Amino acid sequence: MHERLPWVWDYDIDADEFRAMLAGELRRGRLGRDWAALRLVEHAPYEEIVQWLGFAALSDGWPQWRDKVRSPSRKRGLDFLVQWLAEHPQPRAS
Repeated sequence: MHERLPWVWDYDIDADEFRAMLAGELRRGRLGRDWAALRLVEHAPYEEIVQWLGFAALSDGWPQWRDKVRSPSRKRGLDFLVQWLAEHPQPRAS
C-alpha cells in the first residue's frame, strides 16, 4: 500500500508521486511542481514543509507561490521565515 498524504486528500497521488512532483520529475496535466509546493505550503504543518521542500527550495520558490497562498497567517509566517533565511544564510546541500 502506498503512503497517502493528508494534504492531497482529494487526488489519487501517493507520497512517491508527490515527491517526484516536488522535484519536478513528474507532471499530471496541470499538476506539477508549483501545484505540489502550493499544496504543501497551504496545508502541511511547518515541520513537514521544511522536511519536504527544504529551506533553499522554499526561499527560492516563495516569491512565485506567495500570491497564491490563501491563508493570511500562513503567508505572514512564511514571509517572516523567508526574510529571516535571507538575513541568515544556511549552507546549501550540494
